[in-house]
Amino acid sequence: MIVADVNLIAYLRISGDQTEWAEKVLLKDTEWVAPQLWRSEFRNVLTQYVRRNLVSIDSALRSLAGAEAHIQTYSIPSARVMSVVERSTCSAYDCEYVALAESLGVKLVTADKQICRQFPKIAISLKNFTA
Repeated sequence: MIVADVNLIAYLRISGDQTEWAEKVLLKDTEWVAPQLWRSEFRNVLTQYVRRNLVSIDSALRSLAGAEAHIQTYSIPSARVMSVVERSTCSAYDCEYVALAESLGVKLVTADKQICRQFPKIAISLKNFTA
């Protein structure tokens, strides 16, 4: 089991230059979890793609449905998130992913360099995870 941040989820569900790495992560670990926040963040990513005419609304909905079927979602207590906020300069959004990984005792797989720098024991890049 891994915590997947929204970037990893988007890389898997939207074809692009990072999709191959996301697929390698999936091959290594098929059980992905994320905080509830991921849905809103992913909808926002898809909105940007739709508004730039890079994907159709139907394609965006299929990507969202596929991700929702694959990702197990957890609610994170605010006190736990704020505890992580207190130890970093990361956004509260990013800290939700870190807090979930810490509470489950699993790795957070992310492309976010700041998270990897500030939480090297819990966060790992896609490339390092698949090495």
